[in-house]
Order: sequence, then structure tokens, then C-alpha cells
Amino acid sequence: MAEPKKDEFLDDIAQAEAEELIEELTEIEPEAAEIDALRAERDELKDRFMRALADAENARKRSDKDRREAEQYGGSKLARDMLPVYDNMKRALEAASEEQKQVAAALIEGIELTMRELRNVFAKHGIQVITPQVGDRFDPQLHQAMFEAPVPGTTAGEIIQVSAEGFQLHDRLLRPAQVGVSSTPAS
Repeated sequence: MAEPKKDEFLDDIAQAEAEELIEELTEIEPEAAEIDALRAERDELKDRFMRALADAENARKRSDKDRREAEQYGGSKLARDMLPVYDNMKRALEAASEEQKQVAAALIEGIELTMRELRNVFAKHGIQVITPQVGDRFDPQLHQAMFEAPVPGTTAGEIIQVSAEGFQLHDRLLRPAQVGVSSTPAS
């Protein structure tokens, strides 16, 4: 009969160990679940943080680009408004005859100095004059065709007359050069 007591005793020990193990697991399960929840929350916060960093970096780059463009092109409206002043001064110099230049030498010299200073200010601010020459090829990116005419000895698309110079602010066109273009077909 000793045998059954031993088996009962072993069963009691196994039962006690099983209960103890179950008790430990029930204690560990909420902790493990809490740890898993904390890990998930950490991962989500890390992801949000990384996205916020990327958004901040993109915003910084955008604002740098906007600032550079404002510096380069912010004065384009004023520059465009100054172009007729340039045109009129150039016309005044071209219209003066030799006799007028001798009689009003100081006035002409003043206009020339003012014109030179205007060109210097343009250059300082990145404004370049587009000066096409007769015989140059028409470029629709830089020139505006004011008329087309068949002119003997020229080919189609060749500039035959320059009406007004064009202007560029850095790499942006302020005003295209106004030109006449040959329409003579190729022979």
C-alpha cells in the first residue's frame, strides 16, 4: 500500500507545481502584455518622430529655396518697370545727330553716364541684356518675332531686324528681344 501513497504524493507535487506554474504565468502574462503594448507605443512614437524630423527637414529645404528665389527674383517687377527707362535713354542717344551731340555735349554725356550706371546696376542685380544681331538664328526662348518678311539672301528663321533688346534676370526671361524674322524658304 505504500505504493499508492507515493503516487498520490507525486500527483500532489505535480499538481502543486502545475498550480504554481499557472500562477507565475498569470502574473507574467499581464507584464508581458504591458511590455508588448509599451514596445508598440514606442515604435509608433519613434515612427511619428522620424516623420516629424523628415517634415521639418523638408520645410527647411523649401524655405531655403523660397528665400533664394526671393533674393534672386524678388526685384523682377521693379526690373521689368525699369526696362522702358533703359529703352527711352537708348532711343535718346540713338536719335541725337552729330550736330546735336556737339551743341549739347554735356547733356549727351550725362545721358551716356546715366545709361552706363543703369547697365551697371542691372549687372549687379543679375539682369543681362539680350542683344541679338542681324543674321542670328531666331530663338523662341529669347526672342519675340514681331513680323516675318521674305528677304533675299537670308534663310527662314534668320533675324533680319532688331526692334528692341531683351532682358533676362539670372535664368528667367524678363522681356524677350523683339525681332523681325526672315520667311524666305530654303532654295
